[in-house]
Amino acid sequence: MSPSTTSSAVTSVLQNRREVAQGTMAFRFEKPPGWVFTAGQYLDMTLVDPPETDAEGNTRSFSIASAPGEDTLMVATRMRDTAFKRVLKTMSIGGSVTIEGPSGDLTLPVDSSRPVVLLAGGIGITPFRSMLVHAAREKLPHRLFLFYSNRRPEDTPFLQELRALEKENQRFKMIATMSEMTSSQRPWNGKTGQIDAALLSESLKDAVSPIYYVAGPPAMVQALSETLRKQSVADADIHAEEFSGY
Repeated sequence: MSPSTTSSAVTSVLQNRREVAQGTMAFRFEKPPGWVFTAGQYLDMTLVDPPETDAEGNTRSFSIASAPGEDTLMVATRMRDTAFKRVLKTMSIGGSVTIEGPSGDLTLPVDSSRPVVLLAGGIGITPFRSMLVHAAREKLPHRLFLFYSNRRPEDTPFLQELRALEKENQRFKMIATMSEMTSSQRPWNGKTGQIDAALLSESLKDAVSPIYYVAGPPAMVQALSETLRKQSVADADIHAEEFSGY
């Protein structure tokens, strides 16, 4: 995550949690009164008097996966075996955390004249889920393309919801691709392999001068950013957020 410039900490309580892909859970927290954010931003969350801790500490930065107009604040994460995530997974409904923020500038441009291309790997989908739900609900004029890379359908957070959003918003198109279908137990009729220059070129033939947003594991973000530069995309048109240690 980018360096944080946060507001004062406020308390929020857990309302529900659910598995959104194998090994990935989404947590919905109460939205504190007056707490306002822009789709694509993130927050810092701190556990309150956790029953265990470790060297990684009690605070994490999470992209806000919910849209600004939703009633709750949702975050989603891969469930690594750390004290923070063990506590989060077993916290009682109604349990408290503190949140600070919002922070970050990975947000949609005000100017909707240029297409927006979202490149997501795995849990990097979270800020884009916020943007896409917001765009559909508010009927934003932005033309949106989502390239979404995962190993298997089983590992792909929010896949069915994103398909539904594609049907709801005619200005949004998703190109999902899977890289390890040989180990999948589910059928897949879509793209396979990684997001690369060929896939981008094939899918963006009529997208003139797009702006690119990249979010996912550091290696993927760096590789795709370099791919875009080799295609003569200006650095000012590449907005990136690395998800490390999630």
